[in-house]
Amino acid sequence: MSARGRLAAALVVVPIGLSLAAPAAADTTPAPPFIDHAQWVSWGDLKSLRVYPTPAGRQAAAALLKTPWEIDEAWGEVLALAPDADLPGMRDQFVCHFRFAEIAQPGKTSWNLEPFRPVVDDQTMTEAGCNPGGLDEPF
Repeated sequence: MSARGRLAAALVVVPIGLSLAAPAAADTTPAPPFIDHAQWVSWGDLKSLRVYPTPAGRQAAAALLKTPWEIDEAWGEVLALAPDADLPGMRDQFVCHFRFAEIAQPGKTSWNLEPFRPVVDDQTMTEAGCNPGGLDEPF
């Protein structure tokens, strides 16, 4: 077969409007809202903010890699529900829970943030299971 014949045999006709590209994978990225509600509870002088994630929030938190956008969006939702949560160390506790809670303890009812906990670096926060300064709150 001549070169021209081999070229003609190799040509494929693609009708207009059709693509040979592989179909795009379905987008499985969870969409906000990530937080259903938040509620302050007290035990004596100690306070704890219970943060209740939505199914999308749990899905985002269960992913090994989280985007800064997801973390910022979720924290923004917490602040919209509980503006008084903008206290030292609270965002860091939330970020720790968002990064690890659904991996370490899937389905935990709420992610609990306490203003009485010390402000610590990321490593200490992670080693403390997101609860620096002691075990889970007694309430």
